[in-house]
Amino acid sequence: MDSTPSSSSSSPFDLVSSALGRYVPRGGAAAAGGPANAQGDRATRQRVPDNPAADRQDQILGVVNLDRDLRVTGCNLDAPVFAGLDAEAGSPFADLLPAGDVPTVTRRLRQVLEIGEAHVARIQRLRRGDGSELVVSLSILPAAAPQEGLTVSVIAMARRLHLYAAETAIGTSLDIGETAQSLAESLLAWGDVAAVDLDFAVWTGEGVTEHAQGRIRLRRAALVPDRAWPEGYVTPGVDLPSDASRLLAQAVRRDDAPQPIVIPDREAVERLLGSPRVIRALVPGDRSASVACVPLVLDGAPPVVLGLAEVWRRADRPFRDSELFDLQELVARTSHHVDLARQHQREHTQVLALQRRLLPRTGGHTIEIASVYQPATPDSAGVGGDWVNSFPLPDGRTALVVGDVVGHGLGAAATMGQLSMEARALLSAGLAPDEVLEHLDETVTLLDDAESGLAAGYSALGSTCCIALYDPVSHHVALSSAGHLPPVLVLPNGHAGPLAVRPHPGLGAEFALREPFDVHTFGVPPGSLLALYTDGLVEDPTLSIDEGISRLADAVSTVHPWDALQQAARHVVSVLAPVRQRDDVTLLLARMIGHRKGDTATWRLPARDDAPARARAHVSTLLRQWHTRSDTRDDVTLLVSELVTNAVRFAAGPITIRLIRAGGHGLLCEVGDTGNGRPRLSRGRLLDDGGRGLHIVHRLTTRWGVRWTDTGKVVWAEVAR
Repeated sequence: MDSTPSSSSSSPFDLVSSALGRYVPRGGAAAAGGPANAQGDRATRQRVPDNPAADRQDQILGVVNLDRDLRVTGCNLDAPVFAGLDAEAGSPFADLLPAGDVPTVTRRLRQVLEIGEAHVARIQRLRRGDGSELVVSLSILPAAAPQEGLTVSVIAMARRLHLYAAETAIGTSLDIGETAQSLAESLLAWGDVAAVDLDFAVWTGEGVTEHAQGRIRLRRAALVPDRAWPEGYVTPGVDLPSDASRLLAQAVRRDDAPQPIVIPDREAVERLLGSPRVIRALVPGDRSASVACVPLVLDGAPPVVLGLAEVWRRADRPFRDSELFDLQELVARTSHHVDLARQHQREHTQVLALQRRLLPRTGGHTIEIASVYQPATPDSAGVGGDWVNSFPLPDGRTALVVGDVVGHGLGAAATMGQLSMEARALLSAGLAPDEVLEHLDETVTLLDDAESGLAAGYSALGSTCCIALYDPVSHHVALSSAGHLPPVLVLPNGHAGPLAVRPHPGLGAEFALREPFDVHTFGVPPGSLLALYTDGLVEDPTLSIDEGISRLADAVSTVHPWDALQQAARHVVSVLAPVRQRDDVTLLLARMIGHRKGDTATWRLPARDDAPARARAHVSTLLRQWHTRSDTRDDVTLLVSELVTNAVRFAAGPITIRLIRAGGHGLLCEVGDTGNGRPRLSRGRLLDDGGRGLHIVHRLTTRWGVRWTDTGKVVWAEVAR
């Protein structure tokens, strides 16, 4: 194939190639250096005032001619903006490229040689002889006939175009580190090294206030280019020396107003910084360099300095006034992005602190717990409306709670925390799951009234919740749901599927839609695995919700009884949740262990006068079999006798006595009856005939309480063994 493009005048690329070819000086000399004499007095190394006539003659276009071996045959890179680009005749064009870009650009060059199709206006970095980089727009065209090879045009990025592109790029992330990195990369167009140093309060998301002199703390948030720096130089994540922080902060706050400063050369830098340690920390090399320090200012009364942007470049290229104006404009335009990232960081820290308080415990000797929470996007502040919790109840059962509050951020997090804590308090007080959901339903309605909810621009209506209570003695789970997806149960025989739970509207539904909450009871033999989750785990646009739940059941059924549960939970989420899920993902796995059969005993007695004596006999015999200490045996026997006596006196129907040898050194005693009265501990008087039974219970136990059942109540008490 003939690789020489047609010389037809109808080809626009041929015309451009001819014009660019004439742009290269005759003789093919490659003039790539900067000014011949970089030495000069201090005045030449200061900021250079703009000259309108000189501005019109500023050259931003350069041309490099290449042969078919991609070697330089001629160039026109005489303009100051191209100083440092070593494009000597005969040298490979790859020498002008960063190492990581060589394969890609070389492939483009050879493609243009082979098919004659130009590559136009590609953003590219070129490497100067000192290792710094220049951002340019690079076009590759076939050389015009009768020349062979390629014509490469190099256009230094126009400042206004760069300002617009930089501002657009910087505002795309709410991560404070990424925002600072984007700003530093944009600043690199004005120099050889760019850094962004933020007030430590900004870095952590706190509010910035006036600091006492000597207590200013700056942290380096970004530094470009990415390379190995001299020992002692401050790199991202490292705090600046306190002396440097104080000097820089004082320098930009002259006349009580944040102002940019320019330090023209190394001598001035050393004279200002003074300490060799500070110089090593701030100066990125041993050459003479100038630096422009531009404060990141948040408008206000007074204005707040969020940090500093620093641009370093060789002292023989002084900063022009127009360049400083452009730097100030870019930093001013993007300071609010830094503050938005700071606010996001603060919200992120707050909601994560709340979420950590809600994370479930690992369980105990009767149940094993594992959970995974995965937010949809980092911009959701690291937490959304999903919440999960598990905690032991005082009566020996374990509560498993999962919910999905509408929305993200602080509004959803506040509602999430309130519902979670309220559910825990009510369950610990002995209320049944359906009663707890009734209270949560009222809470969501109150939170969403015109004054506190809608006026704040946030609504929690439609939030969902599922509560499961695991009894390790009966090996049953009592479950209630408010609009939540059904849990998945995997039995020891491997059978897996969703529990049959009657659908119910979410929390805060309209009065006409409200129905009583149901309590469903399921058998969960030891070794069963229960999965509670939110819809983000099973929703898929290509599948129905039932198919998503079926996929979850299949994934959970593969968990082996000996697998580490936390690792298994992460594996299930990685299998089901896409890389970029549309909603938050929450999964709670609970492996049922229960009490051993020999650690529990249950008796049913009629409510007769001889019930206390029969209860004492049963309990005393069992405690001897358990080799319980005699003093503990006497305390427990007396405790059960008092509770049974109260049941006979104030309740009707059969009396159920349950004794549990709990983990550690505790004994749990339960006495159930059909009465609905609540035992209360009151301050008894000396001559009162009754009321002393509960005082005895209170003295003998570490804690006691009441829980309600469908047939009455259960009074429970814990005694140390």
